[in-house]
Amino acid sequence: MTRLSVLALDYDGTIAESGRLSDEVRAAIADVRSRGIMVILVTGRILRDLVALVGDLSVCDAVVGENGAVVTFPDSGRTLVLAPPAHPDFVGEVRHRGIPIEAGECVIEADAAEAPRILPVIRELELPLVILFNRGRLMVLPQAVSKATGLRAALTALRLSEHNTMAIGDAENDHELLACCEVGVAVGWGSPALKSSADLVLEGRGPDAVAEFIRNAAARCQLPPGDPRRHRLLLGTCEDGQPLWLAVKGRNVLVSGDAQSGKSWIAGLLAEQLILQRYCVLVIDPEGEYSSLEALPGVIVFGGEATKPRLAELARVLRHHDVSIVADLSGLSYENKPRYVNLLLHLVAAHRRLTGLPHRVVLDEAHYFLDDSKLIELLALESGGYTLVTHRPSLLRPEVLATSEAIILTRETGPHEVEGLFKAHGSAGTLEQWQAALAALKVGEAVLPPDTEEARGFFCKLKIAPRMTPHARHRRKYLEWPVPAGREFQFTRDHRATPFRARTMREFVACLSAIPNDVLDGHLRRGDFSRWIDDVFAEHHLATQVAELESQYRVTRGAAMRGTLARVIEESSLRPARRDTRRANRDS
Repeated sequence: MTRLSVLALDYDGTIAESGRLSDEVRAAIADVRSRGIMVILVTGRILRDLVALVGDLSVCDAVVGENGAVVTFPDSGRTLVLAPPAHPDFVGEVRHRGIPIEAGECVIEADAAEAPRILPVIRELELPLVILFNRGRLMVLPQAVSKATGLRAALTALRLSEHNTMAIGDAENDHELLACCEVGVAVGWGSPALKSSADLVLEGRGPDAVAEFIRNAAARCQLPPGDPRRHRLLLGTCEDGQPLWLAVKGRNVLVSGDAQSGKSWIAGLLAEQLILQRYCVLVIDPEGEYSSLEALPGVIVFGGEATKPRLAELARVLRHHDVSIVADLSGLSYENKPRYVNLLLHLVAAHRRLTGLPHRVVLDEAHYFLDDSKLIELLALESGGYTLVTHRPSLLRPEVLATSEAIILTRETGPHEVEGLFKAHGSAGTLEQWQAALAALKVGEAVLPPDTEEARGFFCKLKIAPRMTPHARHRRKYLEWPVPAGREFQFTRDHRATPFRARTMREFVACLSAIPNDVLDGHLRRGDFSRWIDDVFAEHHLATQVAELESQYRVTRGAAMRGTLARVIEESSLRPARRDTRRANRDS
């Protein structure tokens, strides 16, 4: 669940009756603010009228008035006018026609029954104005001004996020207010249309019910579960041509499959959309594969091949909801990464408890880092907001797998890995069906298993959607990172295993210098090396280079082939991959 940092409250009909603020609500607001939760009144009323009704506006942290056109901060006395003033020609004409109105800084108010007389004035003067209704009243405002735009301006000034905000309203002009917040609540005595589109409906009668509701929410310091269909992310296209949207709100996502099957492409695709929806995302990137996200607004990459991200620097930036971070750990050695990630995850857990940020944590190669039961407990995975990426789900603890509600699987050919996934999430289908469904996938395809809600009880196969940013594949990782069990290179003599076996490309290069001549000769003549590189790592260019060397060896039996092979492999593995959006989906 997401931390509650802000309450945005409509005034009339929600916390006030006949214009008077409920005493119970006033006391509840004071209680909520004492717990460190900001309270913002969001109303269609002109501020001078609100002051006459409420008195001291410092009862709250900010007021959005005139349906979003004006924002005031009572403690500082600062007021922001966000829209042009009421047009004098319009004001003069409606008064000339005898229409009773009240003018604010930007808004013109009138009885809702006057709409048929006001609309012709707008049309005749050809002004960029709109009419909004609020029960028995109407407001005339500049286009694109709403409670949502005013609230966002207030949140920006307070350095707070709409994704840690809950809004409560009752009428027609509250639709955009509820829609822009992470959780939108309609009161049960309000507009039927608003109730049908809200995340939650607050049952009861009158402002006292609101007072009890906000007290309970503040006591938990967590947003209540909202409608999971809101803030959905496009994952891809199903076989019937229909788009598949994934609800990630409050859920953990597990992305799993073979090495080089497209997992980090999918994780990057989801991260892109969250960033563009103004969520704060932290990507823990062991090998520099997500650095291209820096092209999106508000994204900062720390670290890289030359250095490691400084934890103090990350801690400072994590305080800001409008910044997302890629922690590029490619500059750390394989041995130092687990300790660094452990420290970083402790930092993340503390920040999420205090601030609710980051909203989502993406952890690639999760099986290497989530092996500490105390750390897992500290992270509170059951609260949601994690995307875990792995090619070894069998190494994840059962409690980690159990918290993953949305499962996205790419090609998986390791029997042990499929069996582990099936045990954790195979309530539907058989192990054989799982094995067949995952082994048949091509790069650029994925499947949602039957347990994931969007799959609706079946294996839902789909083509992964394109990304806005290129996928930065980092080849150096394949010198150091082990391949899944059963896919290592076993050096043989006359079809019998020798003591030499390679689970990483670095081990493979080391074995090349140590194996006997007859073992090397057999593999070169059969073309085993290029076939393994192509099948396991999907390094088609490198596999082609090695195949050419193998072909040359079959003709010349060159004695220097050991060193040539090692040099070609190391140079290719250390060379940064091209960032090519046209090839990225195929190569990821």
